[in-house]
Amino acid sequence: MPGGVEITWYGHGTWGHKSPNGTRIIVDPWLGGNPKCPPALATPEVDVILVTHAHFDHTADVVPIAQRTGAPVVGKYETIMHFGAQGLENLVGFNTGGTAEVQGIRFTMTQAIHSGSISTADGIAGYGGEPAGYVITFENGYRIYQSGDTAVFGDMALIGELYRPDLAVLSIGDFYTMGPYEAAKAVELLGVREVVGGHWGTFPALTGTPAALREELGKRGVTGVTVHDLEAGGTLA
Repeated sequence: MPGGVEITWYGHGTWGHKSPNGTRIIVDPWLGGNPKCPPALATPEVDVILVTHAHFDHTADVVPIAQRTGAPVVGKYETIMHFGAQGLENLVGFNTGGTAEVQGIRFTMTQAIHSGSISTADGIAGYGGEPAGYVITFENGYRIYQSGDTAVFGDMALIGELYRPDLAVLSIGDFYTMGPYEAAKAVELLGVREVVGGHWGTFPALTGTPAALREELGKRGVTGVTVHDLEAGGTLA
Protein backbone atom coordinates (compact mmCIF):
# COMPACT_ATOMS: atom_id res chain seq x y z
CA MET A 1 0.00 0.00 0.00
CA PRO A 2 1.48 3.37 -0.94
CA GLY A 3 2.57 5.94 1.58
CA GLY A 4 1.79 3.97 4.71
CA VAL A 5 -1.95 3.35 4.17
CA GLU A 6 -3.14 0.18 5.92
CA ILE A 7 -6.43 -1.75 5.70
CA THR A 8 -7.50 -4.25 8.37
CA TRP A 9 -10.55 -6.50 8.07
CA TYR A 10 -12.25 -7.13 11.41
CA GLY A 11 -14.61 -9.60 9.77
CA HIS A 12 -18.04 -9.13 8.17
CA GLY A 13 -18.55 -5.44 7.31
CA THR A 14 -16.14 -3.91 9.83
CA TRP A 15 -12.94 -2.34 8.54
CA GLY A 16 -10.00 -0.39 9.88
CA HIS A 17 -7.98 2.11 7.86
CA LYS A 18 -4.75 3.72 8.97
CA SER A 19 -3.72 6.90 7.16
CA PRO A 20 -0.15 7.92 6.27
CA ASN A 21 -0.20 10.33 9.23
CA GLY A 22 -1.33 7.58 11.58
CA THR A 23 -5.04 8.46 11.84
CA ARG A 24 -7.04 5.33 12.66
CA ILE A 25 -10.50 4.94 11.14
CA ILE A 26 -12.95 2.18 11.99
CA VAL A 27 -15.83 1.57 9.59
CA ASP A 28 -19.12 0.02 10.77
CA PRO A 29 -17.90 -1.35 14.11
CA TRP A 30 -19.46 -4.69 15.04
CA LEU A 31 -16.92 -6.40 17.27
CA GLY A 32 -18.17 -8.17 20.40
CA GLY A 33 -20.93 -10.11 18.65
CA ASN A 34 -19.08 -10.52 15.37
CA PRO A 35 -18.24 -14.23 15.01
CA LYS A 36 -15.37 -13.44 12.63
CA CYS A 37 -13.70 -10.70 14.70
CA PRO A 38 -10.53 -11.97 16.42
CA PRO A 39 -10.64 -11.28 20.19
CA ALA A 40 -7.36 -9.36 19.94
CA LEU A 41 -9.12 -6.74 17.78
CA ALA A 42 -12.23 -6.36 19.95
CA THR A 43 -11.16 -3.11 21.68
CA PRO A 44 -9.40 -1.02 19.05
CA GLU A 45 -7.98 2.44 19.54
CA VAL A 46 -9.50 4.70 16.90
CA ASP A 47 -9.56 8.36 15.91
CA VAL A 48 -12.61 8.38 13.59
CA ILE A 49 -15.73 6.18 13.46
CA LEU A 50 -17.34 5.98 10.01
CA VAL A 51 -20.86 4.54 9.57
CA THR A 52 -22.31 3.45 6.23
CA HIS A 53 -25.81 2.62 7.43
CA ALA A 54 -27.99 1.71 10.38
CA HIS A 55 -28.11 -2.05 10.83
CA PHE A 56 -27.03 -3.77 14.04
CA ASP A 57 -24.16 -5.58 12.32
CA HIS A 58 -22.69 -2.21 11.33
CA THR A 59 -23.44 -0.06 14.36
CA ALA A 60 -23.50 -2.29 17.45
CA ASP A 61 -20.24 -0.93 18.87
CA VAL A 62 -20.43 2.68 17.72
CA VAL A 63 -21.54 4.07 21.09
CA PRO A 64 -19.12 2.14 23.35
CA ILE A 65 -16.15 2.91 21.10
CA ALA A 66 -17.09 6.59 20.86
CA GLN A 67 -17.54 6.80 24.63
CA ARG A 68 -14.21 5.09 25.30
CA THR A 69 -12.10 6.95 22.73
CA GLY A 70 -13.89 10.26 22.17
CA ALA A 71 -13.60 9.67 18.40
CA PRO A 72 -16.04 11.61 16.20
CA VAL A 73 -18.80 9.59 14.54
CA VAL A 74 -19.22 10.39 10.84
CA GLY A 75 -22.15 9.39 8.66
CA LYS A 76 -25.57 10.10 7.15
CA TYR A 77 -27.40 12.91 8.96
CA GLU A 78 -30.39 10.89 10.21
CA THR A 79 -28.22 7.99 11.34
CA ILE A 80 -25.90 10.33 13.20
CA MET A 81 -28.82 12.03 14.93
CA HIS A 82 -29.75 8.64 16.36
CA PHE A 83 -26.37 8.47 18.06
CA GLY A 84 -26.88 12.00 19.32
CA ALA A 85 -30.07 10.83 20.99
CA GLN A 86 -27.95 8.20 22.77
CA GLY A 87 -25.81 10.89 24.30
CA LEU A 88 -22.91 11.18 21.87
CA GLU A 89 -21.80 14.73 21.11
CA ASN A 90 -18.80 14.52 18.77
CA LEU A 91 -20.81 13.95 15.61
CA VAL A 92 -20.44 14.79 11.91
CA GLY A 93 -23.73 14.24 10.08
CA PHE A 94 -23.82 15.13 6.38
CA ASN A 95 -25.44 13.79 3.22
CA THR A 96 -25.03 12.14 -0.16
CA GLY A 97 -22.79 14.05 -2.56
CA GLY A 98 -21.17 16.06 0.20
CA THR A 99 -17.63 15.89 1.55
CA ALA A 100 -16.63 16.20 5.20
CA GLU A 101 -13.01 16.67 6.23
CA VAL A 102 -12.25 15.07 9.59
CA GLN A 103 -8.77 14.85 11.09
CA GLY A 104 -7.25 15.81 7.73
CA ILE A 105 -9.03 13.03 5.80
CA ARG A 106 -11.79 13.71 3.28
CA PHE A 107 -14.93 11.57 3.33
CA THR A 108 -17.12 11.96 0.24
CA MET A 109 -20.53 10.33 0.65
CA THR A 110 -21.91 8.32 -2.25
CA GLN A 111 -25.18 6.51 -2.67
CA ALA A 112 -25.71 2.84 -1.85
CA ILE A 113 -28.62 0.58 -2.73
CA HIS A 114 -29.62 -1.17 0.49
CA SER A 115 -31.80 -0.46 3.53
CA GLY A 116 -31.28 0.95 7.00
CA SER A 117 -33.05 0.60 10.34
CA ILE A 118 -32.54 1.08 14.06
CA SER A 119 -33.42 -1.90 16.26
CA THR A 120 -34.85 -0.79 19.59
CA ALA A 121 -34.76 -2.68 22.88
CA ASP A 122 -38.20 -4.20 22.23
CA GLY A 123 -37.14 -5.40 18.81
CA ILE A 124 -39.06 -2.86 16.72
CA ALA A 125 -37.06 -1.55 13.78
CA GLY A 126 -37.31 2.18 13.18
CA TYR A 127 -36.05 4.36 10.35
CA GLY A 128 -32.30 4.86 10.56
CA GLY A 129 -31.56 6.96 7.49
CA GLU A 130 -30.57 5.88 4.00
CA PRO A 131 -27.44 3.79 3.42
CA ALA A 132 -24.26 5.29 2.00
CA GLY A 133 -20.84 4.50 0.62
CA TYR A 134 -17.74 6.68 0.83
CA VAL A 135 -14.70 7.70 -1.12
CA ILE A 136 -12.00 8.18 1.51
CA THR A 137 -9.17 10.47 0.43
CA PHE A 138 -6.06 10.25 2.59
CA GLU A 139 -3.47 12.95 3.20
CA ASN A 140 -1.28 11.64 0.38
CA GLY A 141 -4.15 11.61 -2.13
CA TYR A 142 -4.68 7.83 -2.05
CA ARG A 143 -8.38 7.01 -2.43
CA ILE A 144 -10.40 4.05 -1.18
CA TYR A 145 -14.00 3.48 -2.23
CA GLN A 146 -15.83 1.90 0.72
CA SER A 147 -19.04 0.55 -0.81
CA GLY A 148 -20.87 -0.38 2.38
CA ASP A 149 -23.70 -2.86 1.88
CA THR A 150 -25.02 -2.32 -1.61
CA ALA A 151 -26.23 -3.80 -4.84
CA VAL A 152 -24.37 -2.85 -7.98
CA PHE A 153 -25.73 0.35 -9.55
CA GLY A 154 -24.94 2.17 -12.79
CA ASP A 155 -23.73 5.35 -11.13
CA MET A 156 -20.68 3.49 -9.86
CA ALA A 157 -19.33 4.61 -13.21
CA LEU A 158 -19.72 8.22 -12.01
CA ILE A 159 -17.85 7.40 -8.81
CA GLY A 160 -15.04 6.04 -10.96
CA GLU A 161 -15.07 9.03 -13.28
CA LEU A 162 -15.28 11.73 -10.60
CA TYR A 163 -13.04 10.32 -7.86
CA ARG A 164 -10.89 7.64 -9.51
CA PRO A 165 -10.46 5.44 -6.43
CA ASP A 166 -7.25 3.47 -6.23
CA LEU A 167 -8.83 0.56 -4.36
CA ALA A 168 -12.39 -0.60 -3.72
CA VAL A 169 -13.65 -2.35 -0.61
CA LEU A 170 -16.75 -4.16 -1.90
CA SER A 171 -19.36 -6.33 -0.24
CA ILE A 172 -19.34 -9.65 -2.12
CA GLY A 173 -21.25 -12.09 0.09
CA ASP A 174 -24.60 -12.16 -1.78
CA PHE A 175 -28.05 -12.54 -0.13
CA TYR A 176 -27.94 -9.21 1.78
CA THR A 177 -25.59 -7.45 -0.66
CA MET A 178 -24.29 -7.97 -4.16
CA GLY A 179 -22.48 -11.22 -4.79
CA PRO A 180 -19.42 -11.92 -6.94
CA TYR A 181 -21.38 -11.76 -10.22
CA GLU A 182 -22.65 -8.25 -9.48
CA ALA A 183 -19.41 -7.16 -7.78
CA ALA A 184 -17.48 -8.00 -10.95
CA LYS A 185 -19.66 -5.51 -12.82
CA ALA A 186 -19.04 -2.99 -10.01
CA VAL A 187 -15.29 -3.37 -10.52
CA GLU A 188 -15.78 -2.80 -14.24
CA LEU A 189 -17.88 0.33 -13.67
CA LEU A 190 -15.50 1.77 -11.07
CA GLY A 191 -12.41 1.11 -13.15
CA VAL A 192 -10.38 0.12 -10.08
CA ARG A 193 -7.35 -2.13 -10.28
CA GLU A 194 -7.31 -3.31 -6.66
CA VAL A 195 -10.21 -4.84 -4.75
CA VAL A 196 -10.78 -6.21 -1.26
CA GLY A 197 -13.96 -8.20 -0.64
CA GLY A 198 -15.96 -8.07 2.57
CA HIS A 199 -19.33 -9.06 4.07
CA TRP A 200 -18.73 -12.71 3.15
CA GLY A 201 -18.28 -15.94 5.09
CA THR A 202 -19.87 -14.72 8.33
CA PHE A 203 -23.01 -16.84 7.97
CA PRO A 204 -23.92 -19.73 5.63
CA ALA A 205 -26.09 -17.44 3.48
CA LEU A 206 -23.10 -15.25 2.60
CA THR A 207 -21.65 -17.53 -0.03
CA GLY A 208 -19.52 -15.13 -2.10
CA THR A 209 -15.73 -15.36 -1.96
CA PRO A 210 -12.74 -13.49 -3.41
CA ALA A 211 -12.02 -16.54 -5.58
CA ALA A 212 -15.53 -16.36 -7.02
CA LEU A 213 -15.08 -12.65 -7.71
CA ARG A 214 -11.86 -13.39 -9.63
CA GLU A 215 -13.73 -16.03 -11.61
CA GLU A 216 -16.51 -13.59 -12.51
CA LEU A 217 -13.99 -10.94 -13.55
CA GLY A 218 -12.41 -13.52 -15.84
CA LYS A 219 -15.77 -14.29 -17.42
CA ARG A 220 -16.20 -10.60 -18.15
CA GLY A 221 -12.75 -10.38 -19.66
CA VAL A 222 -11.65 -7.85 -17.04
CA THR A 223 -7.87 -8.07 -16.70
CA GLY A 224 -5.24 -6.28 -14.65
CA VAL A 225 -7.31 -6.35 -11.44
CA THR A 226 -5.89 -7.69 -8.17
CA VAL A 227 -8.46 -9.18 -5.81
CA HIS A 228 -6.67 -9.41 -2.48
CA ASP A 229 -7.23 -12.47 -0.29
CA LEU A 230 -7.70 -10.95 3.16
CA GLU A 231 -8.91 -13.09 6.03
CA ALA A 232 -10.60 -11.65 9.12
CA GLY A 233 -7.92 -10.11 11.31
CA GLY A 234 -5.59 -9.64 8.35
CA THR A 235 -4.00 -6.36 7.28
CA LEU A 236 -3.11 -5.09 3.82
CA ALA A 237 -0.13 -2.75 4.12
